[in-house]
Amino acid sequence: MATAGVDAHRIGQELGDAVVTVDPDLPSAVREGVEEITGRPTGTGAGPRVHVGPTLPELAPGERLLWLHSTNAGVDALLKAHAPWPPETLLTRTVGRMGERIGQYVLAWALAELQNIPAFLHQQESRTWNRLPTELADGTLAVVFGTGSIGSGIGAALRGCGVRTVGVARSPRPAPGFDEVVALGTPDGVGGPSAELTAPLAAARWVVNALPLTPETSGLFGPGLFAAMSGATFFNVGRGATVRTDALARALEQGQVAHAVLDVLPEEPAPPTSPAWD
Repeated sequence: MATAGVDAHRIGQELGDAVVTVDPDLPSAVREGVEEITGRPTGTGAGPRVHVGPTLPELAPGERLLWLHSTNAGVDALLKAHAPWPPETLLTRTVGRMGERIGQYVLAWALAELQNIPAFLHQQESRTWNRLPTELADGTLAVVFGTGSIGSGIGAALRGCGVRTVGVARSPRPAPGFDEVVALGTPDGVGGPSAELTAPLAAARWVVNALPLTPETSGLFGPGLFAAMSGATFFNVGRGATVRTDALARALEQGQVAHAVLDVLPEEPAPPTSPAWD
């Protein structure tokens, strides 16, 4: 991503003399990789600063940050913490194998639910034994919001176990990992979810949010989308603020959502009094 207003041509001209630094908390392999790419040790150079890490570095007086390459897939918190973003600083991010990682995360929780693992662990803790029902993943339906690299990774992981996958995008087009991609529509506006989305949501065993946080996705998962579900397990592996937690709580109470797996929350970590712990 190139931050709006940044002159990429100017940045390219200044890269040769830039000082490249790496966050000290990152694995040494990251620093070694950066040094291999740049062809010189980190911390050397006479020009402006290029930094690799999850946050803005501390700059010396008069030092200018040319480029920040974030090692986090999401940069909304970074942009919020440093608003307005420095107009002459390029911001990019690393996604890497995050789609594969998040796909396995979602698959692990889905299989744990199908095999009733939480209940078996509870029985083990209480030293009791009862036969519990289990299910196969084959033939279930997952609706995944977001068809980029992370959403496609989720779709691919689930399809490997026979799950039918439907992707959701504002502009539907074929995407890796999905049997079908449908339009989002206007979940809380006039017309509600698109007709193509309403039927899969009602039939879904799994609904996965893998959307970034933008003005259009903030609070997107509210009464309109949850009302269309019929007992699905809801995953949020996107951004916390894309989900209205009050609406999710009501959907859980009313049975529209059977379970919720929340990898992200609007406030992290959640305070001890947060209902998310329950």
